[in-house]
Amino acid sequence: MVHRGQILDLEIENLAFGGQGIARLRSEEGEFVLFIENTFPGQIVRAKVEKKRKRHGECKLIEVLQRSPLEVSLPYQEISGAPYIFVPIEKQQEYKKSTTLDVYRKIGNIKDPSAIFDEFIASPEVFFYRNKMEYSFSCIEHVPETGEELDDAFALGFKRRGTWWKVENLNKPSGLFDEQWETILIEFRELLKTFGLPAWHPPKKEGFFRHIVVRKSFDQDQLLIHIVTSSKGIKRFDTDKVVAFLQEKLGKRLAGCWHTINDNVADRAKIENGTSKLLVGNAVVVEKMLGLSFEISMESFFQTNPKSAERLYTKAIDYVCENAKENGVIMDLFCGTGTIGQLIAQRVQASEIIGVDIVEEAIEDAKRNAKTNQLEHLHFFAADVGKFLSLHPEYQGRIDSIVLDPPRAGIAPKTLLKVMALGAKHIVYISCNPSTQARDTETMEKHGYKMTKLSFVDQFPHTSHIEAIAVYEKSSF
Repeated sequence: MVHRGQILDLEIENLAFGGQGIARLRSEEGEFVLFIENTFPGQIVRAKVEKKRKRHGECKLIEVLQRSPLEVSLPYQEISGAPYIFVPIEKQQEYKKSTTLDVYRKIGNIKDPSAIFDEFIASPEVFFYRNKMEYSFSCIEHVPETGEELDDAFALGFKRRGTWWKVENLNKPSGLFDEQWETILIEFRELLKTFGLPAWHPPKKEGFFRHIVVRKSFDQDQLLIHIVTSSKGIKRFDTDKVVAFLQEKLGKRLAGCWHTINDNVADRAKIENGTSKLLVGNAVVVEKMLGLSFEISMESFFQTNPKSAERLYTKAIDYVCENAKENGVIMDLFCGTGTIGQLIAQRVQASEIIGVDIVEEAIEDAKRNAKTNQLEHLHFFAADVGKFLSLHPEYQGRIDSIVLDPPRAGIAPKTLLKVMALGAKHIVYISCNPSTQARDTETMEKHGYKMTKLSFVDQFPHTSHIEAIAVYEKSSF
């Protein structure tokens, strides 16, 4: 009998969408299915039952006891953010494609999604592909080799899988972010310890060192570093020594370094949650994508895997260009920093491209980048998408094509109805969560929009995440 809170050792037999490994307990009463996040077929794992239903349960992974025969050895430190790093990339892609197509079959009610499937777009790089990484401090350290939990420690790295209070020191590169930076991070940790200031204590919400966030420009080959601390003991924090260390180790690769004092107890590393000072260098880095330049601040949203994002955007824009007519109006909803709209402007002679996003800073970035790239007839609005469409009924019937790129939670049902009410002939829908896109597909079918093409993009190798691009055509035209 399985009960909530029970800890079980299980063999993973198969894989479902979202990295949910499948294990089965068999008895005279029948089969009980358990789903364990971030696991892979062939592994033997220890997991805790979090939810129990009549015929199945959901578990949280505690640790991998035995590797899958498919996994290989690599010179990288395993972190919770890359559970499949030891699985050959070809196998990862095979499972991602099959389990994601199954989502459209089950949730989107598409009988044969493979019939409209266009292509699986792989990431050009599978290691060191990220352009942003956040590291946490904690005085509670988890030691993976022994399973020990050390109090009064000085840990800097990533949070232990399934916990919010303890951190595993990063002692060698993770294989995801800049290799040089993660190699010198060990020495940087030792330098910071010499100031005699404690790492953050998450349960008590006190301490000094809180986070380090690093942004990378692949085009410039530079790093922008952001150190977040509290104010308690600030006089002992020698920022001159910090800057000198970074300059010595990184040289010209150091674009700049920010220091934020954040006494807010919320466990977030955002600059606006405190008082910030640029200690050295530039406040931004510049990245190029498909020939356009983008200034990226510490708080800007920008695709985490820019080389893969180029392939995603190229595919999405190909879909737009296949259907867009000259001098038509194109609307880019949830546009972020306006990347897609600006790229479309290079290829399509649209009379107007309208970008809308609720994040004001992103829209300011979009306007500035469009000016830098000398692109006209682009208009960006900082507004909630649903409210914007309600306040601007003049766009109904005028829109030729719509690009949708909503956040992970997907589009609010009322907003989706407003989008469809615009009457665009084509909608190109980019999703970082195919399950919500599959859900929306059923709604769109009911309102006359039929999915005609579907592609997947592997933006995050070694994770369960996959992005999807779908084309919907209005059947009444």
